[in-house]
Amino acid sequence: MPQLTSPPAQVVADTIIRTVELGVRIVDAALAGETTVLWCDLITEGPGRCPNCNLTGAYRDSVERRVTDVPVVGHPLELRVRLPRYRCVHDGCDREVFAHDTSRLARPGWSTTRRCAGFVLRRLAVDKATVSAVARELGRSWDTVNGIAVAATRELLLNAGPARLEGVGVIGVDEHKWSHVLGRDADGFVTVITDLTAVVAGQGPARLLDMVPGRSAAAMAGWLAERSPEFRAAVEIVAMDGFGGYKNAATTALPDAVTVMDPFHVVALAGAKLDLCRQRVQQDTLGHRGRSGDPLYRVRRTLRTRTELLTSRQKNRLEVVFAAEEHVAVEVTWRIYQQIIAAYADDDRQRGKTLLTRVIDTLRAAVPAGLEELATLGRTLHRRRDDVLAYFTHRASNGPTEAINGRLEALRRNALGFRNLINYRIRSLLHCGSLAL
Repeated sequence: MPQLTSPPAQVVADTIIRTVELGVRIVDAALAGETTVLWCDLITEGPGRCPNCNLTGAYRDSVERRVTDVPVVGHPLELRVRLPRYRCVHDGCDREVFAHDTSRLARPGWSTTRRCAGFVLRRLAVDKATVSAVARELGRSWDTVNGIAVAATRELLLNAGPARLEGVGVIGVDEHKWSHVLGRDADGFVTVITDLTAVVAGQGPARLLDMVPGRSAAAMAGWLAERSPEFRAAVEIVAMDGFGGYKNAATTALPDAVTVMDPFHVVALAGAKLDLCRQRVQQDTLGHRGRSGDPLYRVRRTLRTRTELLTSRQKNRLEVVFAAEEHVAVEVTWRIYQQIIAAYADDDRQRGKTLLTRVIDTLRAAVPAGLEELATLGRTLHRRRDDVLAYFTHRASNGPTEAINGRLEALRRNALGFRNLINYRIRSLLHCGSLAL
């Protein structure tokens, strides 16, 4: 055991470790394996007061309270604080013995200091560390660190209150697969709701507002119903994919809001129809699925490439394929697919809207026989016509929502999966909710 630290050394240690912030003063130190141990005295201003009657007590003895603090030079730090205890001398008080107040040091019953919670939140939210990594840094168990993170995040949400949803004018909605465990009653999906206001205004990134179990109109409608009338009235735009359930929920709960179908999903829908057409023609002409060397199979990726990005070699391959009369259906579907891409890529919003309107009207008016995929695409685009064309006016895309989904996938992957949806929601809000730490 090292010698008792001298007063000058004590001041230096207190300054470096900043233990005064916790209401304690270092009196000794030692190493216990990988852990740095500091013995501390509680900084007091006289005897403690009874928590029942608030009268000064008489000194009885001292006990030691052990709490984990933030790491020092990469090693776990444990504080062993000498805690005075007192006898209550008031005859009318039921309490006999009480300890000095240590609320400045740590919460009652907690094994970590108050500032340790802030350290955990910063490591998880800012540094994107895993709970396991933070647990190793603190020298605590996974359950302890996860409990700190969940409790601290809930407190952040509680402190933020309804103000967290103020100023939300554009929201995005999408489904997200959070659980891949077989045999569960639920399907493992949640509905993710994001704030896209700052993105549309060009002032900042998207943030996660919430996630609710399920991927249905009821899931989104239920969440909107729980919000205040002021929040619902402030939402002007809802960006989404092609799922009709979210569309129905938005129009019912937010009748004055504009619904926008995301460009990515429109292009993806057209691309899926192009693939189906190619596969059908492949079967009709050769009688089997695509194989190496088959003309249509060789250009399967080239067909999905934007025209401006095609190389000369790729263009020649397409010309050869389209020269065959039996491939005319693929060529027509490909041209519609490219026109949709060109409409979204046009720098002039009105010109792009006009081009896409012409495509929708053409597909709706008359599609020749043998183009079943285009006929289906035309019916879908006509049904969601207003949502599709609204993008050119409002420029609200669900892309940032997809980006948040990607970040949630990274969170789930780093954690090696989640089994508790409540914990997953809390951790997701900490990870992507832009909470004020």
